[in-house]
Amino acid sequence: MTTTRLLAGLLLAAGCTLASAADPASIVNGAMVAGNGMTLYTFDADKSPGASACNGPCAALWPPLLVTAAEQPTGAYSVIVRADGARQIAYKGKPLYFYKGDQKAGDRTGDNFKDVWHVVKD
Repeated sequence: MTTTRLLAGLLLAAGCTLASAADPASIVNGAMVAGNGMTLYTFDADKSPGASACNGPCAALWPPLLVTAAEQPTGAYSVIVRADGARQIAYKGKPLYFYKGDQKAGDRTGDNFKDVWHVVKD
């Protein structure tokens, strides 16, 4: 099993779905959400273009929004390749993440977590 498939399986088990490249996210009630309705976040430590600073245990708490190799988003969305080879959606160059603490669609419990995680509002 490839790392990407394993990670995708873990995310699905955690309730996080893969993005659809055609419409990876939308704004609902002032916050960006994935197709599954779960809130999306950015991480202040993601400073290098095309790279995620959240790997290993960080990614277990903040699962990335992933797409398959065949999917290519457009517009303000792009794809970065993570350290493990998985393909993660970025918005305006910032990688997008879920928060494991969010239990249901619409939850925003990760907003301003440690002053470095933020709900995407645009």
